[in-house]
Amino acid sequence: MDLFSAAAEERLKQRAPLAERMRPQNLDEVIGQQHLLGADGALRALIETDRLGSIILWGPPGTGKTTLSRLVASATQRAFVPLSAVTAGVKDVRQTVAEAKQRLGEYGRGTILFLDEVHRFNKTQQDALLPAVEDGTISLIGATTENPYFEVNAPLLSRSTLFRLEPLGPAELRAVAARALAHEGASADDEAIEHLVDLAEGDARSLLTSLDVAIALATAPERASRRITLTDAEQAVQHRVLRYGDDEHYDVVSAFIKSIRGSDPDAGLYWLARMVAAGEDARFIARRLVILASEDVGEADPQSLVVATAAAHALELVGLPEAGLNLAQAVVHLAAAPKSNRVTKAWFAAQADVRDRPVGPVPVHLRDSHYQGASKIGHGRGYRYPHDDPSGWVDQEYRPDEVAGRSYYVPSAHGFEQKVAARLDERRPPAP
Repeated sequence: MDLFSAAAEERLKQRAPLAERMRPQNLDEVIGQQHLLGADGALRALIETDRLGSIILWGPPGTGKTTLSRLVASATQRAFVPLSAVTAGVKDVRQTVAEAKQRLGEYGRGTILFLDEVHRFNKTQQDALLPAVEDGTISLIGATTENPYFEVNAPLLSRSTLFRLEPLGPAELRAVAARALAHEGASADDEAIEHLVDLAEGDARSLLTSLDVAIALATAPERASRRITLTDAEQAVQHRVLRYGDDEHYDVVSAFIKSIRGSDPDAGLYWLARMVAAGEDARFIARRLVILASEDVGEADPQSLVVATAAAHALELVGLPEAGLNLAQAVVHLAAAPKSNRVTKAWFAAQADVRDRPVGPVPVHLRDSHYQGASKIGHGRGYRYPHDDPSGWVDQEYRPDEVAGRSYYVPSAHGFEQKVAARLDERRPPAP
């Protein structure tokens, strides 16, 4: 039976996905996470000396959480018990703890419990683990993609060491791809690898999954070569390369802004989709929308700035791809909004006066009069408090004589700005 089991295991390895076949067999084969696994890394030292206590491995998918747990299993003298929080319940936890106690009592052998997707455990399930972790019956390795400060009970988290795993950088992903290609006896064009690396977003498993498909395409019977081309890479991830150099960057952004300014939501959405697909920095897109909300919409629809700012905040909160919806909503709102550049013109005009005209002193009636002695030198004298007037407004000058009477903001007749214009017309003479 041992021979049959060994043969079956070997066949499974040969048929397993590339990501599984390329899983590191020792710490030296792990690519990335050098802050934890380098020569002076704390996690490396704990694994190699088999002194690992309870830990939480927190990081995005494909950064090595499961790989590290398996390396612990191969290095430790303790029993290693893997469970998945997706399928395990309180009964499984209690059974594992009971077996760990029996193992410790009969053989003096400790137990490491690897709990994948630990954030999927609810409070009751996590509480069932706490006594065994606290008294050392088990050492817990919890793996999670979610912020453990939100998803793991505070008592359990306080008894564990948190190790944060980072997404792999482009150079590290290229190293992963190179090792996999050598293992499979294949090669690839540089642009094909760059395409797969760009779309992997720091996820080694995602990269190897795509590379597995690309290798299958390149090694098909009708192909004479085992070399992966850009076309193979595109087909593997169903994502076409968009040429997007510096020229394209500025041209596409220009088309994007002009489409929204021109009140064409469909065109705005098209250029948004094209920028996102090409890997444009989403924060840059959000910043442009916030600027446009004041530059091209302004007081014609004051809500536009709120919408654009909310979209930028949503991007930071949830990230892509989901935040694409928030950016799309902002694009549609801004494109459909009435347009006015009067705030922009007013700002430029005010800046020009500050730059080009004499700078007069602050009028005495506007100067700060709150500090002791200010009234003795006349500060604030003659100032009329608008709230004391039934209308909430009084006619007084708020600028130095050098620029008194100069008009900067002249509302348009578009959208909400019509109401702004009517309100201001009641209070000041029309601009010349």
